[in-house]
Amino acid sequence: MAEEKILIIDDEKEIRELIRDYLEIEGYKVSMAEDGEIGLEKFNTFGPDLIVLDLMLPKIDGMEICKIVRGKSNLPILMLSAKKSDVDKVLGLGLGADDYMTKPFSPKELVARIKAQLRRVKQFSNSDYNNTNKSLKFKNLKIDLEGYNVYLNDQKIPFSAKEFEILKFLALNPERVYSREQIFNKIWGFNEYGDINTVTVHIRKIREKLEVDSKNPTYIETVWGVGYKFVGDKV
Repeated sequence: MAEEKILIIDDEKEIRELIRDYLEIEGYKVSMAEDGEIGLEKFNTFGPDLIVLDLMLPKIDGMEICKIVRGKSNLPILMLSAKKSDVDKVLGLGLGADDYMTKPFSPKELVARIKAQLRRVKQFSNSDYNNTNKSLKFKNLKIDLEGYNVYLNDQKIPFSAKEFEILKFLALNPERVYSREQIFNKIWGFNEYGDINTVTVHIRKIREKLEVDSKNPTYIETVWGVGYKFVGDKV
């Protein structure tokens, strides 16, 4: 049975309880919050392994919660929204959400996605690339493989779980070019939306955090017509 803790932040009581029931059947420990303020309180006290986060919330909306959580933790965030526009989806992922579902949704699919996110975090934390080093160092960049932390000039930089996984994947395979499809399939592990533009959004966010000039990157280069590669000499 699962031991992970899931926090559900949604202002619709029926949805909260529906998700809770399905997750508890799978053995997860569940806590719920009906607005953003309570959600942040429970994030600090409950210590969840994953958050199911509604986009539209009273008091503090899902976008702001996502920003706050990302400043403190890399835990997976699965965002829910009644809006079906791609703009909302890309925006949500760009802020650090790891997955996105629109309402109405299949509870079974939601549970499957939660399992996939938690499984992927375990895989990466268990050094799934058979890497024996605890960290990677490149000039002024340090990637803490065990702690899921990124340091630039000795300053910790907030990274979402997916941003970290992409950076780690590319850094462990320097100078090798990967297409967006390859990165998507490796990091997300499934192709529910077939939205490889998600990779582009995440690469842009990584560059904004690491590069002096994100349009002229020194770590993740674009190989036009092919994909991306990590460049940089280890220290």
